[in-house]
Amino acid sequence: MTPFHLAAMAKAPLAGLELVTEQGIRNVLAALLYSLIGVVLFGVVWLALTRLTPFSIRKEIEEDQNTALGIILGAVILGVALIISAAIGG
Repeated sequence: MTPFHLAAMAKAPLAGLELVTEQGIRNVLAALLYSLIGVVLFGVVWLALTRLTPFSIRKEIEEDQNTALGIILGAVILGVALIISAAIGG
């Protein structure tokens, strides 16, 4: 680059770039909508999981220190998150 180009870039580094475009706004809104849908679906799965287990998940993990249950729940949470992500992302 010539010194002229560097001086022009220093004066107006964002000249000619539109920071807010219609497509950019659509992308942000779509990301927010899909995030909301994912969080709601995750909440529904968590409620179903806590209702379907014949024991108290909180008691087992907090009071009884059931590490195996914690690992299994973590795996289930990751699996559900991956499924929701794949369904939303396409």
